[in-house]
Amino acid sequence: MAIDNAPFTSTIAQLQDMLRVGSERVNQPMPLHSHGTLTRLTGLVLEASGLRVPVGSQCHLQMPGGEPILAEVVGFAGDKAFLMPAGDIQGLSCGATVTPAEPFVSPLRFGDTEAPSLAKGLLRLPMGNGLLGRVVDSQGFALDHVGDLVDVVAQTLDREPINAMERAPVRESLDTGVRAINSLLTVGRGQRLGLFAGSGVGKSVLLGMMARYTQADVIVVGLIGERGREVKEFVEDILGVQDRSRAVVVAAPADAPPLLRMQGATYATAIAEYFRDQGKHVLLLMDSLTRYAQAQREIALAIGEPPATKGYPPSCFAKLPALVERSGNGLNGVGSITAFYTVLSEGDDQQDPIADASRAILDGHFVLSRALAEQGHYPAIDIEQSASRVMHNVVSREHFELARRFRAVYSRYQKSKDLIQVGAYANGSDPQVDEAIRLQPAMANFLQQTMFESASMEQSLAEMAAVLN
Repeated sequence: MAIDNAPFTSTIAQLQDMLRVGSERVNQPMPLHSHGTLTRLTGLVLEASGLRVPVGSQCHLQMPGGEPILAEVVGFAGDKAFLMPAGDIQGLSCGATVTPAEPFVSPLRFGDTEAPSLAKGLLRLPMGNGLLGRVVDSQGFALDHVGDLVDVVAQTLDREPINAMERAPVRESLDTGVRAINSLLTVGRGQRLGLFAGSGVGKSVLLGMMARYTQADVIVVGLIGERGREVKEFVEDILGVQDRSRAVVVAAPADAPPLLRMQGATYATAIAEYFRDQGKHVLLLMDSLTRYAQAQREIALAIGEPPATKGYPPSCFAKLPALVERSGNGLNGVGSITAFYTVLSEGDDQQDPIADASRAILDGHFVLSRALAEQGHYPAIDIEQSASRVMHNVVSREHFELARRFRAVYSRYQKSKDLIQVGAYANGSDPQVDEAIRLQPAMANFLQQTMFESASMEQSLAEMAAVLN
């Protein structure tokens, strides 16, 4: 009887690779140990001399007898390095030692084929299936008191951008469970959308509805710069037990340093990219993109960058597309990231610099109206001002024509609303306005939906057709 030696041969080859990687680790030259000195602290910025590390490196600030404080190099001028702290700086004084963070070297595991980088200060955070069902902060530490993270590997946050010609176009519709969105603002898998609204209009609730009802393999939630109480509410009340098992929550609340708020957004995006590269369909929810830009503004202004538009320096408008462009469809249609970003329109100003810049780089925008919210109309989506730029590619012609007709009738009523309310419009003057008045109660009822109600794509389309008939 013949004996199959293939499994043994494969195992021996893996062991040889493991020995080779181990010997490379042992023989790899270790970089020289260097340190600098803290010379100045102004506002949020720390200055250190004698430090030769690249921008983005992690450093430790050490006082004799005190706990080390983590900081990141964000700029330099001559021989001075500018650092932003990632923790409490109470107790620091001039002359504190600044040391580049030691490189993270993961334990040697069976199947490893590459030797790790020993570059000092390079930030690596946990990625892997062990993050599912967990709540972590911007530095990868668990916040849910369930225990340490397992089944994770340490990877860098920055990845090579995907060639635009190698991305699959958005061609498949995505069911969000929200009737107004499914019917009139249809979302495509791999699309990047923005929820634009002022404070207290219902952005977070609408985001929670889409997290609960959208069809996705993995949900990654980035709570960036928002209220700290929303973290637990989002996990327990909105996600629940069922959806939490497929979700990862990265929390960087408003009281976190600006460096950690920016890092939290980057970390959430990197986690979504990790699962997308595995061929999974990922839903990325980030609340909010405005807080990310504000954190970058704090850092840039602190290190001396000149303000440009409403206090926002040019680097803010360069960081936004760099973050947003990381989501979308993967290489040749393998995996996808459908991203929803909330954008805070300060003072309900839709021409706010961040809102305007975000609208230009996203694939659609849903505008939430304070006037509708004050009327008890939820979700308060302003159909007239909202648009999905891929809808014509993901729905049938019949669906698109039905949505176009609905919007036309709805808009006709809104333009004549003042005349109708004061009694200046005479019934029969305009047949089209008469039709809009007749259909308005059914249309308003169709656009409203409770946060615990789900409407499928087929159901939404059938109800929209029934309203217009």
